[in-house]
Amino acid sequence: MGMQTLQNTALAGTKAVKRLRLQKLRAGHTFMINSKALPLGQFYIEYPSGIIQLAAMTESKRDYAILKELDAQEATNLRLLYGLY
Repeated sequence: MGMQTLQNTALAGTKAVKRLRLQKLRAGHTFMINSKALPLGQFYIEYPSGIIQLAAMTESKRDYAILKELDAQEATNLRLLYGLY
Protein backbone atom coordinates (compact mmCIF):
# COMPACT_ATOMS: atom_id res chain seq x y z
CA MET A 1 0.00 0.00 0.00
CA GLY A 2 1.19 3.48 -0.77
CA MET A 3 1.40 6.26 1.78
CA GLN A 4 -1.65 8.03 0.33
CA THR A 5 -3.72 4.84 0.56
CA LEU A 6 -2.73 4.37 4.21
CA GLN A 7 -3.65 7.96 5.01
CA ASN A 8 -7.02 7.60 3.27
CA THR A 9 -7.71 4.37 5.16
CA ALA A 10 -6.82 5.98 8.50
CA LEU A 11 -9.04 8.98 7.75
CA ALA A 12 -11.95 6.73 6.79
CA GLY A 13 -11.50 4.77 10.03
CA THR A 14 -11.46 7.93 12.12
CA LYS A 15 -14.65 9.20 10.46
CA ALA A 16 -16.36 5.85 11.05
CA VAL A 17 -15.47 5.89 14.76
CA LYS A 18 -16.77 9.47 15.12
CA ARG A 19 -20.05 8.46 13.45
CA LEU A 20 -20.34 5.43 15.74
CA ARG A 21 -19.73 7.66 18.78
CA LEU A 22 -22.57 9.97 17.82
CA GLN A 23 -24.91 7.05 17.11
CA LYS A 24 -24.15 5.46 20.48
CA LEU A 25 -24.58 8.68 22.45
CA ARG A 26 -27.81 9.61 20.63
CA ALA A 27 -29.17 6.13 21.37
CA GLY A 28 -28.49 6.67 25.08
CA HIS A 29 -25.41 4.44 25.31
CA THR A 30 -21.96 5.20 26.66
CA PHE A 31 -18.90 5.42 24.44
CA MET A 32 -15.37 4.39 25.37
CA ILE A 33 -12.57 6.72 24.29
CA ASN A 34 -9.13 5.13 24.14
CA SER A 35 -6.09 7.36 24.31
CA LYS A 36 -2.43 6.50 23.81
CA ALA A 37 -1.70 9.34 26.26
CA LEU A 38 -3.19 7.31 29.14
CA PRO A 39 -1.43 4.54 31.03
CA LEU A 40 -2.12 0.99 29.87
CA GLY A 41 -5.56 -0.18 30.99
CA GLN A 42 -7.04 3.31 31.38
CA PHE A 43 -9.65 4.89 29.13
CA TYR A 44 -12.40 7.49 29.14
CA ILE A 45 -16.13 6.76 29.23
CA GLU A 46 -18.41 9.38 27.70
CA TYR A 47 -22.07 9.43 28.70
CA PRO A 48 -25.02 10.79 26.70
CA SER A 49 -25.40 13.48 29.39
CA GLY A 50 -21.99 14.87 28.40
CA ILE A 51 -20.14 13.61 31.45
CA ILE A 52 -16.76 12.01 30.82
CA GLN A 53 -15.08 9.78 33.38
CA LEU A 54 -11.58 8.36 33.52
CA ALA A 55 -11.71 4.60 34.15
CA ALA A 56 -9.35 1.65 34.46
CA MET A 57 -9.73 -2.07 34.08
CA THR A 58 -9.84 -3.98 37.35
CA GLU A 59 -7.38 -6.77 38.12
CA SER A 60 -9.88 -9.40 36.98
CA LYS A 61 -10.14 -7.67 33.56
CA ARG A 62 -13.89 -8.34 33.76
CA ASP A 63 -14.89 -4.92 35.02
CA TYR A 64 -13.63 -1.39 35.34
CA ALA A 65 -13.39 1.17 38.11
CA ILE A 66 -14.04 4.89 37.80
CA LEU A 67 -10.94 6.85 38.75
CA LYS A 68 -12.32 10.36 38.35
CA GLU A 69 -14.97 12.45 36.67
CA LEU A 70 -13.60 15.13 34.39
CA ASP A 71 -14.80 18.64 35.15
CA ALA A 72 -16.49 20.63 32.37
CA GLN A 73 -13.24 22.25 31.17
CA GLU A 74 -11.33 18.95 31.14
CA ALA A 75 -14.15 17.32 29.13
CA THR A 76 -14.14 20.23 26.65
CA ASN A 77 -10.36 20.02 26.29
CA LEU A 78 -10.54 16.28 25.65
CA ARG A 79 -13.21 16.71 22.98
CA LEU A 80 -11.19 19.47 21.32
CA LEU A 81 -8.01 17.37 21.43
CA TYR A 82 -9.72 14.49 19.60
CA GLY A 83 -11.93 16.59 17.32
CA LEU A 84 -15.15 15.36 18.89
CA TYR A 85 -17.19 18.53 18.35
